[in-house]
Amino acid sequence: MAFIFILFTFVSTFLGGLFGLKYKDKMNLILGLTAGVILGVIAFDVFPEIIRLTQKLGTTPTTPMIALVVGFMIFHIAEKFILVHHSHEEEYGPHTHPTVGKFQALALAGHSFLDGMGIGLAFQISGPTGILVAIAVISHDFSDGLNTVSMMLRHKNTNKQALKFLFVDALAPILGGAATLFFNLSEKSLLIYLGFFAGFLLYIGVSDILPEAHSKNSSMKTVLMTVLGVLFIFLITRVL
Repeated sequence: MAFIFILFTFVSTFLGGLFGLKYKDKMNLILGLTAGVILGVIAFDVFPEIIRLTQKLGTTPTTPMIALVVGFMIFHIAEKFILVHHSHEEEYGPHTHPTVGKFQALALAGHSFLDGMGIGLAFQISGPTGILVAIAVISHDFSDGLNTVSMMLRHKNTNKQALKFLFVDALAPILGGAATLFFNLSEKSLLIYLGFFAGFLLYIGVSDILPEAHSKNSSMKTVLMTVLGVLFIFLITRVL
């Protein structure tokens, strides 16, 4: 039963990506929505889970917060010094880097892999738990596909390249679910992962995607899309 639900993550992710490709001329609005979705995931999904696990394990929240800072700084350093800024690049000029978009898309694929693992591990606990987790993952995987495409196009990758990375992202949860046949992830390890992933999301949301959404054609519509993105995740997390 678990793999039936995991297969739906592929469909949801791919549909989200195709939506982003079809409406790429409205990319500023899509990026605004993406930023809101990311903020919502951090605030209403990742952080509550971190709080729940720290209370359950009776541990300090310092550990996942350290992981958050590490996740934020690793991506910041990678983008600013490894992938982006070379010694003769024009300072402060508007620029994009296809490699950065690919790096971001691969990072999201890594998260999607862990989403699949989450479904598999939830079904190890019980069938009802697995179904609830699967529904939540499938719901937000549409946003993952949208985010993957928007990140690729935002850094001037081609539609063909965006589709390739979208396929990788859509395939990742299937591979993650298959991996759970061979191991069990401890709750302490999950706590560290959640902190690290929150740091990564925080960086790409507030330091990359949101500023880009307002760099051209900034309007109240873009702001509204960000608010809608936050509200969408809030409702998904409350209902599911």
